[in-house]
Amino acid sequence: MADTISLSVRGLVEHVFRGGSLDSGFRAASTMIEGTKAHQKLQSKYGESDRKEVYLSAEIVCGELLFVVDGRCDGLLASEDGAITIEEIKSTVRDIEAMTENEAPEVHWAQAYFYAYMYAMENRAERLRVRLTYVQVDTEEVRSFEREKTLAELEKYVRDVTEAYAPYARMLAENRRLRDESIAELEFPFTSYREGQRKLAGAVYKMICEGRKLFARAPTGIGKTVSTLFPAIKAIGTGKLEQLFYLTARTITRTAAEDTLSTMAQRGLVLRSVTITAKEKVCFQDQVDCRPESCPYANGYYDRINEAILDLLGNETSIRRETIERYARKHVVCPFEMSLDAAYGADAVIGDYNYIFDPRVSLKRLTGERKKRTALLVDEAHNLVDRAREMYSAVLEKREFLELEREFKGVSLSIHTAAKTINKWFVALRKQSEGEPLVSKEVPDGLQVLIEEFLGRAERELAGGGPGAGSERLLNAYFAAAGWIRTGKLYDERYVAYAEFERNEVRLKMFCLDPSHLLAQMGKGFLAHVFFSATLSPLGYYMDMLGAGEEDYSVTLGSPFAKEQWEARIIPLSTRYADRERTKERLTAALLDFTGQRRGNYLVFFPSYEYMNGIYEEFAAQSEGSWQTLLQTPDMAEEEREQFLAKFDAANEETLVGFAVMGGIFSEGIDLTGDRLNGVAVVGVGMPQIGLERNLIRSHFDAQGMNGFDYAYVYPGINKVLQAGGRLIRTELDQGRLMLLDDRYLQPKYARLLPEEWRG
Repeated sequence: MADTISLSVRGLVEHVFRGGSLDSGFRAASTMIEGTKAHQKLQSKYGESDRKEVYLSAEIVCGELLFVVDGRCDGLLASEDGAITIEEIKSTVRDIEAMTENEAPEVHWAQAYFYAYMYAMENRAERLRVRLTYVQVDTEEVRSFEREKTLAELEKYVRDVTEAYAPYARMLAENRRLRDESIAELEFPFTSYREGQRKLAGAVYKMICEGRKLFARAPTGIGKTVSTLFPAIKAIGTGKLEQLFYLTARTITRTAAEDTLSTMAQRGLVLRSVTITAKEKVCFQDQVDCRPESCPYANGYYDRINEAILDLLGNETSIRRETIERYARKHVVCPFEMSLDAAYGADAVIGDYNYIFDPRVSLKRLTGERKKRTALLVDEAHNLVDRAREMYSAVLEKREFLELEREFKGVSLSIHTAAKTINKWFVALRKQSEGEPLVSKEVPDGLQVLIEEFLGRAERELAGGGPGAGSERLLNAYFAAAGWIRTGKLYDERYVAYAEFERNEVRLKMFCLDPSHLLAQMGKGFLAHVFFSATLSPLGYYMDMLGAGEEDYSVTLGSPFAKEQWEARIIPLSTRYADRERTKERLTAALLDFTGQRRGNYLVFFPSYEYMNGIYEEFAAQSEGSWQTLLQTPDMAEEEREQFLAKFDAANEETLVGFAVMGGIFSEGIDLTGDRLNGVAVVGVGMPQIGLERNLIRSHFDAQGMNGFDYAYVYPGINKVLQAGGRLIRTELDQGRLMLLDDRYLQPKYARLLPEEWRG
């Protein structure tokens, strides 16, 4: 019996003809919304006998494989002589005025030919016209190319393309067979469940079966990674799921997911996982430059990638960064792009939030059908709120256009003029402001038209190989402008625009105040979402901010650790900015007493570098070398971070005190178990620094009838406190001392946000 492979026309042809998009490399300015509008406008001109969005399907036998291919044809047009034309519409941001038929990518013709073949087979048509139509999204200019094909020609073409896809399909079918057999035999990878693990795993499996969102507050030590991955993998084995994405904010949590999958692999699991590493980290070049003339791994990438993917997915299961790099060097392809292409054929994908939620870099080839069988596991979900605000915001700076104006003087009149016009607009805005920040609920008048004009000119320069085509500054400005236009299309009552001024510089931002709606939109179509964190508290706030619906569920799990493992106390002194100098001596004395009572390793967390540095100097002066001290600095290199953590050795003979900031690299995702960490002190309530953006968030939620101060300051702050204090007890055997230094911890509002074992 033949293996049945179901897939869309677009998915099949885009795999075979990789890199054939007309807008390859410059897709940022064009959105799905723009494309849909362009299609609809053209289709609105169809005649009464014409049809649009016609569903077509066909079964294609290829050896032992049966392909069931389907899709929707943009247009099925009937002429007066009875001839039928199949129309495929493509939207583009490119200038198509001088475009020729030979420049139309083969992938676009292939899609049209498949629809023509499907229609011809179903309706016994011996000859059809195939039309490829391009619509320029900005000018609405239309350009069409038409070919006439016989059924025999279409049949041969479709068979050739399908046979080119078949080796990949055979590999996927075999991989899935081995995967499902192994999952059927897979047991929980540890001897027993920890307290709360079974409940969390059961809730995750149920949400996948029901296709819902789950918000899980699961404390440190419960084993969240395995408790979410194991039930999702079991759901894949039972056919309820096809793929999972494990999304994180930090490298260390990605490593935890990789290690958990490796543990299950040691117990027989055969599952292909791909980790996506940021382009800047994985690039083989000294500087990231993806132009074919500058990078041998980009030059000819699409000629070599299909063979490379077959090799990779046919021979590897745990595909981490080092694996991607090895195969990328072997096949001379870009490692970042290879990881993205491999992700479409993997069972599990591990990567940053932005590959799903950020419209600039999200995986574009995830079809609607694929999403319906994919689950999102979102680790450290508390981090997604502020990350999403930045994903859906956009910034323009006057400096960029002034420098561009200077660079292109005498090089390109078109770019020089466009940049100069935008720079003049910024100058006028600065004069209007008198130096004070400007805030508006509306996008600044007139700017969008100027940015769109610049975008078109920049694209023609970059794509046309003009004298400025190699300008890095022009490319950066192009992407900034494209992001601005894209964000402008999302702009609604959940946004605010503001401008800040410093001397001659102007910084303009469209700021997303509430990302919940857009997170829900970007996640729409996926089968299930599981948002989980040890500090998803207060739960109602995070459910609001992460786009929960009325039908979604939450679960709160108790700590697996005994209260006796904690020795907690609260020191009621003020750490408010206005009081810091006055309470400096008391704070230093409390820290000296805390770390001096017992020899051990300690971490002290502060709300800012400035506050930390001031207390560190006082502490070091008074301790007179009796303690070994460490100080976190901004932008520490990876090697420096590792050296910092390595100092926390259980065998230390003298007391070690590390000074760090809340919300930084040492306050989340690190495990210093046993006597590697004996005590943690948290200075302040973690409140973000008062500033324009936080006050804008506060005002927005006040206007919605919520407590804006809590949404802007209190809840994000207490989350940092919970993360920092959570470094102390990581296993059932750990014991430690926790000191919270701030009088607000005695207030009911703050006290109820703390774990019971922290309340002293």
